[in-house]
Amino acid sequence: MVYDFHTHTFYSDGKLSPMELARRASERGYRALGLTDHVGVGALHELMTRLKADRDVIERHWPLHVVVGVELTHLPPEALFEAANLAREAGAELIVLHGETPEDPVLPGTVRAGITTGLIDVVGHPGLLSEEDVQLAKEYDVYLELTARGGHALTNGHVAKLALRIGAKLLVNSDAHDACDLLTPERQRIAALGAGVDEASLPDVLQNWPAELLRRTIERRETHQR
Repeated sequence: MVYDFHTHTFYSDGKLSPMELARRASERGYRALGLTDHVGVGALHELMTRLKADRDVIERHWPLHVVVGVELTHLPPEALFEAANLAREAGAELIVLHGETPEDPVLPGTVRAGITTGLIDVVGHPGLLSEEDVQLAKEYDVYLELTARGGHALTNGHVAKLALRIGAKLLVNSDAHDACDLLTPERQRIAALGAGVDEASLPDVLQNWPAELLRRTIERRETHQR
């Protein structure tokens, strides 16, 4: 089964509706799907309302757990704490940080500022992390992403090497923007192995750590519904 905590719908720069994305993910063997459209601070409440309405229908009819979240994208590092707090208040069950991928002009210091908010769950396509950043990810229990997406994947080997040595948690996400980007169990396994994850660590990277993150999001969902 596939856990994938980083995807995009047509509410940001993806091509599919949440409903179609979820249907196609279900057909590919997904257990959990994170809907994490790009945001700043202006449309958080509207996005959460829309995604949750679709999630209610999806989970009622298909065997798929949908996590409603955001990807904080291209914010000034100094604004990340405020933005993450606003996302939590709006009901985001999962916060992905747009990391310092070499593909995009992300401001230096974004990853460290995001991790130390204490509110970020996943650093997406983290880029050329420092050892200090990976140590902070371990201390703050932030997951580092091995991405299956295009040029973002150029630094996967670096991320995996440091994380496995230092003891930070990894997971494999698609960063899907279209149906063709979605993972299968075998594609996810290959992405992990190709990044340098050894066979002995695969159960943690592909199942155990993602399952822990899913439980965290479920607890937040239940708390927000009370």
